[in-house]
Amino acid sequence: METLKDVYLDQLKDLYSATTQAKGATRDLAGAAGSDTLRDALERGVEGIEDGRDALRSLIRSHGADPEGEHCKGMEGLVREARLHAIEEDFGTPATRDAMIISQYQRMAHYAIAGYGCVVAFAEELELAEDAATLRGMLDAAHSGDSTMTEIAMEKVNMRAA
Repeated sequence: METLKDVYLDQLKDLYSATTQAKGATRDLAGAAGSDTLRDALERGVEGIEDGRDALRSLIRSHGADPEGEHCKGMEGLVREARLHAIEEDFGTPATRDAMIISQYQRMAHYAIAGYGCVVAFAEELELAEDAATLRGMLDAAHSGDSTMTEIAMEKVNMRAA
């Protein structure tokens, strides 16, 4: 890595891999959700993740790079934890599983938020205004998904799980 541009492209590829992995895990979490509200939010999350993945692919290719080939070990661990703790684990009630699903989804979302925040800053420093605007939209979408999960937890799931 010689320049910030090299770091920027590396991190875009890492996010591309992360979103690819998160999409499958989020789909699995939606399938395990007991609450219709949570399931619907997770299904919308899958769509949002796919939109972000498509945008990342386009951004990476616009810089003459290939989005494939990078494997995000950070998201790999988060996905493994999500499946282990929210899908494979036995729960006394569906609401208790839903509370764990939200927890695991938010861990993945926070990882994405950190990554998008970094690449937005890199794009701005590199004066890539269109990239920065696209990435800022993806960062905002990740924040929105996280907020939605907090609302579902606070208004419905946590009370039922308690």
